[in-house]
Amino acid sequence: MENNLKVLICDDSVLIRKKLRGILEKCRCEKVLEAENGNMAVEIVKAHNPDLVFMDIVMPDKDGIEALKEIMEVNSKAKVVMASSVGTNQHLKKALEFGAYDFIQKPITLEAVTNVVEKVLKEGSVNV
Repeated sequence: MENNLKVLICDDSVLIRKKLRGILEKCRCEKVLEAENGNMAVEIVKAHNPDLVFMDIVMPDKDGIEALKEIMEVNSKAKVVMASSVGTNQHLKKALEFGAYDFIQKPITLEAVTNVVEKVLKEGSVNV
């Protein structure tokens, strides 16, 4: 059964966006949006109000932490999951401080994404 989650993937790597889209489709997420940097992510959140955002931390132009701050100003209920291969505690602490919903380590796995999607669905706080 498909779910009605609207998900935004924000990563500067096309390959990672493609991989994550594939994983989200396996999780039955039908509406998947993409952004290649933090600026784009903030604009997409303003326009489409996704239920869930997967946000890379390290990106050119505007990093994930900056974008997270702006997204939380736009929608304080947004569920932003930070993703990073450089899992430094400092980044993580900062992200959680600014309202990140969760954190997943790269390389992103089906299991990690499924857990997040299920958690969001279980809470039933979808902006349908």
